[in-house]
Amino acid sequence: MASIIISPELTPSDQLVLRNLASDIQARQPCPKAAPNGTCKASGLCAKPDSKSENGAANGDISPRASKLLLCQDAGDVNTLVGLNNPASQEFEPTVFSSYDMRDLKSRLPPAVYQYILQPYISWAQGVARYKTDVVMVTHLIMHFITSLPSALWLFYRFSYVHAVFHILMQGWYIGAYTLLRHQHIHQRGVLAKRSWMQLFDQTFPYVMDPLMGHTWNSYFYHHVKHHHVEGNGPDDLSSTVRYQRDNVWHFLHYVGRFYFLIWLDLPLYFVRKGRWTTGLRAAFWELSNYAAIIFLLRYSFKPTLFTLLIPLLLMRLGLMVGNWGQHAFVDADEPDSDYRSSITLIDVPSNRYCYNDGYHTSHHLNPLRHWRDHPVHFLQSKEIYSREHALVFHNIDYLMITVRLMMRDYEHLARCLVPIGDQIDMTMEERVTMLKRHTRRFTEEEIRAKFGVAKV
Repeated sequence: MASIIISPELTPSDQLVLRNLASDIQARQPCPKAAPNGTCKASGLCAKPDSKSENGAANGDISPRASKLLLCQDAGDVNTLVGLNNPASQEFEPTVFSSYDMRDLKSRLPPAVYQYILQPYISWAQGVARYKTDVVMVTHLIMHFITSLPSALWLFYRFSYVHAVFHILMQGWYIGAYTLLRHQHIHQRGVLAKRSWMQLFDQTFPYVMDPLMGHTWNSYFYHHVKHHHVEGNGPDDLSSTVRYQRDNVWHFLHYVGRFYFLIWLDLPLYFVRKGRWTTGLRAAFWELSNYAAIIFLLRYSFKPTLFTLLIPLLLMRLGLMVGNWGQHAFVDADEPDSDYRSSITLIDVPSNRYCYNDGYHTSHHLNPLRHWRDHPVHFLQSKEIYSREHALVFHNIDYLMITVRLMMRDYEHLARCLVPIGDQIDMTMEERVTMLKRHTRRFTEEEIRAKFGVAKV
């Protein structure tokens, strides 16, 4: 349990989930021999150090009393998480800003600002957002349209390199959260209320903002929703990791390079092979139209287009592949087509506080339509299934750093970031390293045929 780091920067939901998992780990640990008599019995959350406890529990097993306490804790924690998401609950907390939780704003802001500015804004934004939890999405859209768009337009009007550099830095800060806002948007077919002008704006803002954030028109929808979630990192998935050795830098560069230079062709051809000609033509049309627009603007005004459209596109394509590599780097050869065993869960600050709970990737693959605030609830409700299915949970690390650590082959660091669940709790650090190495091994074509029943495309 000492290796579990509960950062104060985690969201309240993540702190609760991580403490819950830490309690599970503690319950499987023997009480220290030096502990005063009765200390462990009082807490009830650790196993007996003897080979057999007085109630019959084997060493390292959870005693009936500890098991009952954990079940009560699980039920209480789930109820707390449900209350945070339920507008009818006294515990309800909308997400207003990424960096600050609602519970902290009252103490951080002057009383007049909190009462006469923030509270009216929240009430208005909850009427604009599709879900009352999602005030932050309205906040971000306002922020992007009063900063990114005017900045880009001004660069075309009066270009300067100083402004251009600051514009790229600003967009680099924005694109992660914006991409995950769009992630919710493409799965839910919108993030704003379904009425009048809001629905019209909801469906049209991506055509303005996506290119500024490095996305081509509609390509995220066609690649992610219509393709990736259909194939689920299987061998027909163009972003699949199973044919790569996931700790090999050359394999990673091949993976990124193919997406960089060939996705405009690979994705339409994928749909054609699947007999979905119309979808393939649409994917090709939007991707190539966006390229044509960028080329036209480069010829018309090279420097502004370079900094407002082309560099963000190159950065985003790299970020998407680095992230997907980290999300699907660990694939259990015993059952590689299982969402539990081909994706992971992260409990970390960058993924979950700033990027709409993107760390709960297994939960997302199990139900792509699940609302982002419901991922921690699902995880705790299904914790026993995750344990039984040998799912992997990490903390204090994001997808980018998972990819970096894999390129460094620093499995010891990754093992320290692992939050063991179920039988993993009893593993030594060396056994965790061995397990992680096994999960990053490249699949042969024979194994792919045996496990997935398909031949190489």
